[in-house]
Amino acid sequence: MAETTHQTICVIIAAKNAAETIGVAIQSALNETHVGEVVVVDDGSTDATATVARQADDGSGRLTVVSFEKNRGPSAARNHAIAISRAPLIAILDADDFFFPGRFAPMLEEDGWDLIADNIAFIYEPTEIIHPERFETRARTMSLTEFVEGNISKRGVKRGETGFLKPMIRRNFLEAHGLRYKEEMRLGEDYDFYVRALAKGARYKVIEHCGYGAVVRHDSLSGRHRTEDLRTFYEADEAILADRRLPDEARAVITRHRDHIRDRYELRAFLDVKSHAGKFAAIRHILTRPQVLPAVATGIFLDKLDLLRSKSSPAAVEPPRTRYLLPGIPAVQK
Repeated sequence: MAETTHQTICVIIAAKNAAETIGVAIQSALNETHVGEVVVVDDGSTDATATVARQADDGSGRLTVVSFEKNRGPSAARNHAIAISRAPLIAILDADDFFFPGRFAPMLEEDGWDLIADNIAFIYEPTEIIHPERFETRARTMSLTEFVEGNISKRGVKRGETGFLKPMIRRNFLEAHGLRYKEEMRLGEDYDFYVRALAKGARYKVIEHCGYGAVVRHDSLSGRHRTEDLRTFYEADEAILADRRLPDEARAVITRHRDHIRDRYELRAFLDVKSHAGKFAAIRHILTRPQVLPAVATGIFLDKLDLLRSKSSPAAVEPPRTRYLLPGIPAVQK
């Protein structure tokens, strides 16, 4: 085993209005023998999130629940949890997700990493699955270029960005490089955090074994981002590109990602002007910024094309109850 069993993990959960799901998330973390701390930061919830979180305490003394009086965003919540925790390994868990039993053992078998992630099961019917499919624990290293490339979404393809991965992180790497989440970001904060880590030389391993369950919810907070969140997202890429030491290959793919997010921002900004001030105001908006016309025109065309396709296509096939982010080779049952 690459890591000794006495090494402990801090599981960090940022939660806002998650009273319905936070108990399951906490219980799944406390059930893991390698977990020495679970820190829940109630990020200005208006429901009973903090109360339900405290009720999930198993009496082991590992659970800490703190509350922000006002919502400060997931980045601030995670940074606070990192600051008040001490375990040498840090794992992020979203408040509406959970760990499958035994998640960390295969990850701790690996060595030579600063971040390590496993497969994710996207679950559409959370009441109908107990155990994920078993895959062989094949490990590979993910480069900065591969990570960024995997976060440029494509139309017509189910979202499967590598930014969804939830790696376990060595605290000593974060401290050595002064890495924390950017608190102004409420969209893409995970992507930015991992890109900056990789740019500083982090060794990122990925295994195909699945230990993380992500519940697919149509009303998730991450799906309701603001237009300005898109601006902050592409500006984060610009900040990374300002580093002259960035290799050319990485610079090229981060530029593509920046342009991809910026085009989404320009389309959303145009539609916001049209919605709030009318068609003529939207036209004036474009005339004053002609450089954004290609992004806006292309975005509108593709949106209308998608709408036409959805109306003309046959009834959608019922989606699978579970799909996996990474392909894997089924493990031989013993």
